[in-house]
Formats: sequence, C-alpha cells, structure tokens
Amino acid sequence: MEPGSPPPLEGWVLVAVLGRTRGLKGEIYADGRDRPERYAALKRVWVRKPDGEFANQGEPLAVTGARPYKGRLLFRFAGIDSVDAAESLTGCDVVVPRAERPSLPEGEYYLADLVGCGVFDRSSGRKLGTVTGWQESGGPMLLEMTAEGGRPEEAVWIPFARSICVEIDPAGRRLVLEPPEGLLELNQPAGASQSAELEQEETAG
Repeated sequence: MEPGSPPPLEGWVLVAVLGRTRGLKGEIYADGRDRPERYAALKRVWVRKPDGEFANQGEPLAVTGARPYKGRLLFRFAGIDSVDAAESLTGCDVVVPRAERPSLPEGEYYLADLVGCGVFDRSSGRKLGTVTGWQESGGPMLLEMTAEGGRPEEAVWIPFARSICVEIDPAGRRLVLEPPEGLLELNQPAGASQSAELEQEETAG
C-alpha cells in the first residue's frame, strides 16, 4: 500500500465512531460496534471524516490505547496528545482494512460479516430473507432481516442466539435458523401478516 493511499472504499470496515474528548492528554470516547476488549488488539487504524476524506493525510494512526471506560470505549492515538488535536477527530469514523481486523476465537463472528447473508429455515430449507443489520439495546443481540419478498423498512428481528441461529457461515453468505414456534410471525410486520391471511383465504376459496 503506497503512503497516503488508503485501501479502496469497499475494503474498509467501520469499527467505531469517535465522540468527545476526555481529559487533557488526547483520549477520545468512541462508540464501538463490538465488545470493548476486542479493540485492544488493534495496532493501527485510519480515521475518516464525515465528508469522506481521511484525516492525517490518509496515513494510519498508531493505537496506543483502547480500553473500556464506564460502558464506553476510550482511544488514544500516537501524536494525538492534546485536547485540540483530539477535538479535530470528533465525529470521525475509525476504520480498518478488512484484512487487518483482529482475529476472533473459534465460534465468534463479526456482525458486519453477517450483513448480506441469506437466512434459511433448517426444517424446510426455505429462504426466509436476508440479514440487513443488527441492533444492540442492552439485552440479547438482534439481527435485522428483510423477509424474502418484503420491504426493507419492514424488519424482522431475530435473536442472535445459538439455539436459534444453528448454522453460521459468513464465508458462504448463509445463516440457518431453527426458530421457536411463533417467532417469525411475532416479528412479522402487520401488513405482511394480513397479506398472508388474504392469500390463505383466496386459496381456500
């Protein structure tokens, strides 16, 4: 990679968004997309401004500290050692090339890698939809699924639990569910439920 020439845009993975500063030595709060302890393995990151331009003339920043603090994440970067320097990064994205993400223990996954995976029912083999995102709200992690043939704004929420997500294959772009009875119907948008009922009535008629 040439100096000042970051990887192509499609090669980036967002790992955190920088917030306000803390203290006088350049520490910066961040909202991460993963458990705080995973960030300790990061050696360098790139910082992308809200307008899409890269800070530091496109060069990476060395990570000198990444630690959990009061339920959030704190970063320290080499060369960012004052309030003014840290404030210039507020609101920026922390990104890394996909190939430089820290490796995970067996059986753990980056949620971003599940976005775009097809979702299939284990018992029938039927495709249920596609993973389009996820949600963390302090409780169980939820995967957002757009149902097959459904509209993106009508999300179906799937608990990301081993008892439900029984096969997880990001490389094969595939997620297999064994949903408990009523889960999909419970999460199904009202309009979709009504359409299904109408279809059943027409078939019966």
